[in-house]
Amino acid sequence: MALPIPLTFLIDLLTFFGIFAIISMSLNLEFGYAGIPNFGKLLAVAGGAFFVGAIPGRVIAYLFNLPAEFDFITNNLEVVSSINQILMFEPVTSIFYLLVSLIGAALSGAALGYIASYPGIRLRGDYLAMTLLAMAEVFRIVGDNWEPFVGGSLGVRIPDPFRWVGGEYRPLYVALTILLVTAAIFIYLELVSRSPLGRTLRAIRDDELSARVYGKDVDRLRIKTLIVGCAIAAIGGALYSFLTASVSARDFNRVTHTFWPWVMVIVGGAGNNLGALIGAGIFVTLRRLITFYKSYFETIVPFDVVWLEYMLLGLALILVLLYRPEGLVPERPTKTLKHSYIVKLISRIKSNEGA
Repeated sequence: MALPIPLTFLIDLLTFFGIFAIISMSLNLEFGYAGIPNFGKLLAVAGGAFFVGAIPGRVIAYLFNLPAEFDFITNNLEVVSSINQILMFEPVTSIFYLLVSLIGAALSGAALGYIASYPGIRLRGDYLAMTLLAMAEVFRIVGDNWEPFVGGSLGVRIPDPFRWVGGEYRPLYVALTILLVTAAIFIYLELVSRSPLGRTLRAIRDDELSARVYGKDVDRLRIKTLIVGCAIAAIGGALYSFLTASVSARDFNRVTHTFWPWVMVIVGGAGNNLGALIGAGIFVTLRRLITFYKSYFETIVPFDVVWLEYMLLGLALILVLLYRPEGLVPERPTKTLKHSYIVKLISRIKSNEGA
């Protein structure tokens, strides 16, 4: 039985919300908390997707003893179809494959983050942003042209870890999995932001020199932040690949996976994980509404409806920057002491002065 259209829309909306929330939260960790202008977000997102497209399928084909003459890239359809036929009746193996792939994607993203941190600890501001942007573009071009990697311009299909669900309930299970991962990442980043490490990252962002004077190892913390941020973004790229059950370098571009996450963080509010979630929610809702009800908008707007999302999201960005530059959910001030203790301390000082 087919799912109702409103429920299908809601599942689609939540799925893409989860993916972009993960990417925007990773950018918020790098830029919002640590002040690193990562304009190469595409690097880590594509890195996670390319790992899923290049490694797990080959490993599974080897473990399932598929014919050795079948090359994973050249005979991609035959290999993946054979694996899917097995995974259809192996839910435990499918879940294990999903978890190991996500961990591997996170590690590949962390490795890319470490490589990206090499200029990250030497450059600042615009120079760092341009360098990271160039690195991401080079990586995407490699994926698009090196066929043995992830199939070149044609891409590759990957084994589907949700094949055992089957039918019309697959999108629902994919959405629930992505939302579960999103919630886990949100809780982790909230714990980090409220820890001494989170306060140190804010100190580096606000005044790097002062942080150095107080003995903080700024370079080491910037490297760690890029590694963790890239690992999280790579998980988002891997989940997107599992959603489509394929990997193609042409699905990843700097507009969708770098500039849009920047819009989400700025609109929602940098230095605030909840703001990143709200920014992602606004962005994805607008975009999916335009895509889903495209036929209705075509009769209203006097231009191609494809450009409507760019215009609306650009307008939202301009309005937020003009009237609420701190974002819809501003960063909360860091309190080092509890309010009740501060009040008690003030009253004690006043009583001492009176005496």
